[in-house]
Amino acid sequence: MFTNGYNPDLRDLDDAVVYWRVLGLDIRGNPIGTFSDARRLRIDAEKKEPLKPLITSRLNARGSAPLLYPVYTWIPLLETTTYELELTRLPPENPGGVEPSQYRIWSTQAEGFACYDEQPRRETGRYYYRVRGITPEGAPVGVWSDAAVYEVFPTPSVYAATLGDSITHGGGAISYSPADWAYDYQTYLKFPTLNLGRSGDTSETTAARFDEDVLPFRPRYLLIMTGINSIRAGVPAESVIRDLRIIRYKCLLQGIRPILLTLPPINPAAIARAFGQETSPDWQQELSKVNDFIRRQTYYVDLYPHFADERGELPERLAIDGLHYDIAGKQLMAAIINADWDRVTR
Repeated sequence: MFTNGYNPDLRDLDDAVVYWRVLGLDIRGNPIGTFSDARRLRIDAEKKEPLKPLITSRLNARGSAPLLYPVYTWIPLLETTTYELELTRLPPENPGGVEPSQYRIWSTQAEGFACYDEQPRRETGRYYYRVRGITPEGAPVGVWSDAAVYEVFPTPSVYAATLGDSITHGGGAISYSPADWAYDYQTYLKFPTLNLGRSGDTSETTAARFDEDVLPFRPRYLLIMTGINSIRAGVPAESVIRDLRIIRYKCLLQGIRPILLTLPPINPAAIARAFGQETSPDWQQELSKVNDFIRRQTYYVDLYPHFADERGELPERLAIDGLHYDIAGKQLMAAIINADWDRVTR
């Protein structure tokens, strides 16, 4: 399993006492540590509970940076792979039901245990979200989950914001999403930020959404890190540099200080193992050109030397999938930015 919960089918046990325990595995299936202590579980065949997913995302929790593009997660149902998620601005009027809410403002389908919101959520106020399993034909499996809530707060004056792809958006260790605060480098910064990252961005799509996603907030400082998805797909460095120039120019035009982050290396073998994706063979040369450009800027933070091993690749201890930094990688990233912050904000 890849989530912090599981729905087993224990109906054949009738009334029984059973015990359960859990063991962590690495990406190759090798044990990490030992089994947890066993916990007692009582099976009650007479207890009838509605079949519904359990939401696990806690948006805005622990003082994490607000996400412009929220991510919703849940514990999936047994033998159910497809889910429908709906978003409302008022509490759904039919808790425990199967019909869509009359207050629905957006809905989508997702596979597995996470849904990435396709729309930036800027309008202030409360948002309610819930999820239900559906069959391949679209029929409901059980009922809607309990609704979870998060709030978008007014942002009259934004001190700092971050712009980029999934490394900025958050997540790591294969199955943790940006909803998991520990995998967001902004959690560990010494100053408040607004997370304007969007998973899957290329340098081109980051530049294209600048007016819509950055200008409404006009942060004083903007941390910019984008282009690694372009480089690993074979996009020439010149194209990435052009996009970074566009972002920098638009920042200066609006009185925003652009602070560029050099692109750390990746690990092609780990990426292929985790995602089945090939990496452009000349990624290191193109990455170097982009970073040379960034180091010529007035304000930048040089992440690359802290993440490169002796081969110029990203070590697995920092990112098991070769791309998205795990907790130690996100903490390191924040520590480097914190150490340079007084310099780049003078």
